[in-house]
Amino acid sequence: MSRAADRTLRRSGRLVRRARARGRRDEPGLDALCHLLGEGRGRCLDLGCGTGLALPALARLGWTVVGVDVSADQLRVAEARAGDSAESLVCADASELPFADASFEAVVSLWTHTDFDDLEAVLAEVARVLGPGGRFVYVGTHPCFLGPAVERRADEPHLLHAGYRREEWWHDAPGFRLGKEGVRGRAGVNHRTLAGFLAPILRSGLRLTRLEEPDEDDYPFLIALEAAKGSDPATSLY
Repeated sequence: MSRAADRTLRRSGRLVRRARARGRRDEPGLDALCHLLGEGRGRCLDLGCGTGLALPALARLGWTVVGVDVSADQLRVAEARAGDSAESLVCADASELPFADASFEAVVSLWTHTDFDDLEAVLAEVARVLGPGGRFVYVGTHPCFLGPAVERRADEPHLLHAGYRREEWWHDAPGFRLGKEGVRGRAGVNHRTLAGFLAPILRSGLRLTRLEEPDEDDYPFLIALEAAKGSDPATSLY
């Protein structure tokens, strides 16, 4: 995450009070995340947990949940939302996680890949804190069908504009108008191509075992994946 984006998130206390009202909008992504993860017995790290949307759901699946986020303000909201469903909530940078090697059986993350400056460093940390056979489950916006180059229109065909290959921070583009309000408006979106999104996962040493487009739109809004550490190559996609 860029320093500017980091500062924006750290001073976002006024805005995170709206988080519960946004929860309903996030449910499709959370449903996909829980479906891929499934029930478990072990420690699960929610990476970039934000206001804690996923924490209670992960606990209901049987996991012992730890949340980590760079924003102390958002973690305060997460603490109220999670109650006793989380073992702990930790304020830390995703590229420098304060956990020992092989600390978790699972790492999950929701809507975060456009928030990081150095996705490669973040995924290296994911691989480090996962134990042998551990799984990384991620759900986020589809790099091909939601981004600066895609103008999504409700009742008409979507329009494709130039800019898909510009992997950089965006604030305004044909695909969205973030303005200056809210955390997202001030921090922006770090767009990545599909290759720019998937390649760092593979370079981290994790093996991609599932890749899905779980929503039913003609132009999928979501992309969901599972990657394993030390998985059997015979069951891996790549």
